[in-house]
Amino acid sequence: MMVSGFFRFGVWQNFFRAWRSGYSGNLEGEGFTLGGVYVIGAGRQGVLLEHREKEFGDKVSLPSVLEAAEKIKPQAS
Repeated sequence: MMVSGFFRFGVWQNFFRAWRSGYSGNLEGEGFTLGGVYVIGAGRQGVLLEHREKEFGDKVSLPSVLEAAEKIKPQAS
């Protein structure tokens, strides 16, 4: 995203939401890398949940992570 990421309205919304809720970071490190969350099942189950950050501050839905984690079936040994 580089510089263009700072001009997106959603990025500023996410920044102020985090600031109002008391989040403070050290602002060190890469800073331009977007993240994601994956829930991967055992064996051949594969990816049960994939969330890729589309802009800085995108958050994954905690209920969807828990729902995906509950779908993981133990692998028979």
